[in-house]
Amino acid sequence: MGLVFLVRHGLTGQTGRLLYGRTPGIDLDARGRAQAEALVARFEGVRLSAIYSSPLERCRQTVEPLSAARRIAIRTDDAFLEMEAGDWTGRTLAQLRRTKAWRTVQQTPSDFVFPGGEAFMDAQARVVTAIDRLARRHSKGSIAIATHGDIARIALAHYLATPLDDFQRIVIDTVGVSVILLGADRPHVLLVNDTGGLARFRAEHTAPWEASKTSKTSARRRSAKVQG
Repeated sequence: MGLVFLVRHGLTGQTGRLLYGRTPGIDLDARGRAQAEALVARFEGVRLSAIYSSPLERCRQTVEPLSAARRIAIRTDDAFLEMEAGDWTGRTLAQLRRTKAWRTVQQTPSDFVFPGGEAFMDAQARVVTAIDRLARRHSKGSIAIATHGDIARIALAHYLATPLDDFQRIVIDTVGVSVILLGADRPHVLLVNDTGGLARFRAEHTAPWEASKTSKTSARRRSAKVQG
């Protein structure tokens, strides 16, 4: 079974203000760089087999400190790119909220296609296909994937068996980490939008999702190690 750590990129000077979509050249600001550096400590003790990223700078920069600390090269994959926002690219969120189409984005995104861009349905299919592919490739390991907020949310909606139209209920902060276990009889979402430590995934701990495979006595002993 493979563990997938989905990481939203860190803060930029435009986060929360512009729909910058796939615009290149948007870097992390000082706050985002600090978030990226802190990610190294958050992953302390977590064994990673590989690090993947959207090709856009803000995602690669988010995992560069982790890549350097682990001496694991970042592999870029277009499947983890931001939504193609088409004609909406570069517009402010304040402007977009005043459009009639914004209501569709918020309430029935499964019906929405960005003008000149991508449909949410298509974006979800590409990211889920890629995550499943990489989980099979690293079926005995753990991988980190740096991506974008909406991409992480629509992927989580799939693995939570949540309708796409309800994905807006899922909150993903900058450098929020979500963890998915794949390769069992069904996906298991172990963590959503963690912004603190990941100690429960350290190798010396007994994984909580493995407890059911042990005897009752062993499970009680091991549960004491993973609490908190």
